[in-house]
Amino acid sequence: MTVVDRSKAPAFQIPEHIALTKPQKRTLKNGVPLYFFPTPAIDAIKIEINTASNKHLVAKEKALVPFFTLHMLMEGTQEKNSEEIDHFFDHYASEIEVISTFEQSGLSLLTTKKHFASVLPVFRSLFTEAVFPEKELEKRKSQKSLTISIQKGQNGARANQLYRKALFGSHHPYGFVAEECDVETVQREDLVDFYHNTLLVTPEIFVTGNLEENEIDQLVKAFEDLPVIQISDTLPDFEVWPEKRLTEIKEKSVQSSIRLGQHLIPKTHEDYHALTVFNTILGGYFGSRLIKNIREEKGHTYGIYSSIGNLQLSDYWVVMADVQKGYAEEVIQEVYKEIERLKNTPVQKDELEIVRNYMIGNFLSSFSNAFDLINRFKSIHQVGLDYDFYETQLAYFRDFKPEEIMEIGQKYFKPENIIEVIVG
Repeated sequence: MTVVDRSKAPAFQIPEHIALTKPQKRTLKNGVPLYFFPTPAIDAIKIEINTASNKHLVAKEKALVPFFTLHMLMEGTQEKNSEEIDHFFDHYASEIEVISTFEQSGLSLLTTKKHFASVLPVFRSLFTEAVFPEKELEKRKSQKSLTISIQKGQNGARANQLYRKALFGSHHPYGFVAEECDVETVQREDLVDFYHNTLLVTPEIFVTGNLEENEIDQLVKAFEDLPVIQISDTLPDFEVWPEKRLTEIKEKSVQSSIRLGQHLIPKTHEDYHALTVFNTILGGYFGSRLIKNIREEKGHTYGIYSSIGNLQLSDYWVVMADVQKGYAEEVIQEVYKEIERLKNTPVQKDELEIVRNYMIGNFLSSFSNAFDLINRFKSIHQVGLDYDFYETQLAYFRDFKPEEIMEIGQKYFKPENIIEVIVG
């Protein structure tokens, strides 16, 4: 009999490969693809109806119409008012969430196998039978105006707005910053028009759950007559802010919010995996260079992080921090110093192994359940990649060398390309 020594942690083993299950795919009569991940051991069911965000298809003065359309879908249908809809989904222990990102919009339903057949028709009705009551719209507009006003006073929220504006341009939908006057231009007829003519452009359905074949058939039948809209259009080009720095002074603020960043390359580029490693070492986890320098050694902030945002055409990189007032300039210069150090000095073995183990562990944990798996599938599917992306990513995390990280930093992180935003 083997006795386990519980005083020692088991050895950390790095897998050579990762086996991922592909979703089952069906194509509905209306051309809508449906991707299904079965979960026989879990009775929770999640259905997501995703479409392109389509924000660029509305006039700039109506830029908030997509936002209000999505958030008004639960405010009443031809059969139920907003209170009845809320009570219905609460009664069946189900949740509806709005999907609203730079590039995706839609609704998701989280329910149970027991209640699936009951809630599916009502969920389906939200996509074709919403009525957008005037009274509820006015409430939503009032709430949105208040949110806009509050965000102007929040340094972090305002810094995010200015960073988007600098990165994409004020005329691009991703760089648009809403004002109270934009709320006032939204009318009920705008929502109705967008709902019927623009919302459901090339939708896709993603499903996870313990569904039998007959239940999948119910789902297909519910959405196979969804009125799909075909619009051939492309997003406008980004217009990067011509100045290197945007500053908004707030004399009474006790902190300054800073954002540094730039456009990068898409996931499809061969250098992408190396960039994720560079970012992690610099500021992508709690033991990063930026945390050690600016939080632990200098005490200028509780937290400073860098991350890579995902877009289909071009990902973007950003450093985010709220720092003590009067230290914003020093912190920005320290960020540049850490970038240059990482570009010109090889990462030592101990730090390299810590980062390697962290990234592989974090990578593997992102596939821990079926709901994670469908999110990982969507993130590559929507940019035209397949599971080979994750195989090559794991292989790179296993074997990357210090010299490769230096080279990737020298290639992509040039101070003259980095935009700076300071609010406070």
